[in-house]
Amino acid sequence: MLIIFPGALGDLICVGPAIRALQRMNPAASLELMARAELADFAAGRLGVAAGHSIDRREMSAMFRQDGASDLAAQEFFGRFEEICSFFAFDDPNYRRNLELACGGSVTFHQFRPDGAGHIAELYLKSIGAAAAPVESRIDLMPADHEAAAEVITRLNLIPGEFVMLFPGSGSQKKNWLAKRFARLALEIEHRMRKRALAVLGPAEEDLRPLFHDYKIAVVSTLSLATVAALADFAAGFVGNDSGVSHLAAAAGARGVVIFGPTDPARWRPLGRVTVLSAPDLEALELAPVLDALQAASAAGLSVARR
Repeated sequence: MLIIFPGALGDLICVGPAIRALQRMNPAASLELMARAELADFAAGRLGVAAGHSIDRREMSAMFRQDGASDLAAQEFFGRFEEICSFFAFDDPNYRRNLELACGGSVTFHQFRPDGAGHIAELYLKSIGAAAAPVESRIDLMPADHEAAAEVITRLNLIPGEFVMLFPGSGSQKKNWLAKRFARLALEIEHRMRKRALAVLGPAEEDLRPLFHDYKIAVVSTLSLATVAALADFAAGFVGNDSGVSHLAAAAGARGVVIFGPTDPARWRPLGRVTVLSAPDLEALELAPVLDALQAASAAGLSVARR
């Protein structure tokens, strides 16, 4: 079975319960995922799929041509699947017709982000006919993932279970809590909680590196998704914006605090052991409630690292 999914990291984690439900519904099937290249590589062996394929490969582009079903490479690629479950191009008639003709079996089409009330993960389950299935969001980390994370921990002189990860970025600046408050939070984590802080930056947040260096906070960037997930598994917890990496950390089993601004946490919150702080005006969200939420989670016994 091939699952075609076009979303970003947070979307992929949210469709994870549906992927696992499809595996339970088709126990004899081997599931493969077509997604953004980095996500497809990450998902293989970790999110219930056996292999990953880039959604940008030329066989996919052929599906949008009028005569795409006659493309021999597309016939060869899509024709080897007995079933395809597509969350891509739901309303495109060329795509739907060509994919059905190229596939060796049945094809079902689903909205990328289904309409309706409730969490998006629940809506994906409903879309595939598994509304009663558990909303099971998890990442099956590999030994190599933990080894790579352990190397980062050793390099930065961190101790497993004694550091908190900070995710100051997201896919949209309007969803970000003030970076300076993340830096001040890092100091409070070290002074009040007696734990180290580790700022994790994506490519779009590299300009924040000098800020965290000025505060003498450890910083990492350009890590693979698998390494970030394994670091979250080693961490005491995390604080992040409404972002894909917050979903990633929660699915890896970490507990944390997730800050929401303009988006609806009832629909988009990370699944797992997270506390959501919703602040329509992110500039008005001060440091104290974030630190309090983090300390409350720690006091509840959720901050014990699993490794």
